[in-house]
Amino acid sequence: MSLVAVLPVKRFGLAKSRLGYGGLRPADRLALATGMLNDVLEALRRSRRVDDIVVVTSEPGAEVLARSCGAQSIADDPSGGHNGAVALGIAWALADGALQALVLPGDAPTLDPAELDALIDSGSDGPEVVIVPDRHGTGTNALLLSPPDVIATSFGEGSRERHERLAREAGATATIAEPRSLLLDVDTADDLEALTARLAELPRDVAQFTRTALSRCERR
Repeated sequence: MSLVAVLPVKRFGLAKSRLGYGGLRPADRLALATGMLNDVLEALRRSRRVDDIVVVTSEPGAEVLARSCGAQSIADDPSGGHNGAVALGIAWALADGALQALVLPGDAPTLDPAELDALIDSGSDGPEVVIVPDRHGTGTNALLLSPPDVIATSFGEGSRERHERLAREAGATATIAEPRSLLLDVDTADDLEALTARLAELPRDVAQFTRTALSRCERR
């Protein structure tokens, strides 16, 4: 079964703006966003269940990273927001012949390829929506969609509940999955502290690009 991973990626200049409140300089936020995307792309490249990767972005740096990892890159429409970027990626996946799509963030650098494969293997042929919540349990970090257009995504505050409702309305099964390496994305200073604590528990070869970026960060 063909599966395409869809990564919507913001312009790096806008990335992680809320981390400024945690004392990170703009240059450090840029390096961190780049490092995390690198780690996510590397994990996806090592997955045995992901057949193709498409990065939806208007950021030239993200396009370069995508190509260097063997991923596809398509232009984002910044006015469409996160869900608009996802829709573009889903349309690309369908045109690519995908029977499933995995929508996930570019800022979950501890992503484990084995956990990712287990998540994909746990899904059905569809119609199904597998929802990976954020660490607070109310948002959505990732979606496994079978088929890719089974629902129109509704990311944002409180999205876990909306995605469950949208799945039911579409006549699809809604399943909650909680692979640890996908529960933590990084948007706020609290998330960054949680990531730092988690990295201290993991082998040094996990999230190497992110570790390098964090080691060079200076806080005001």
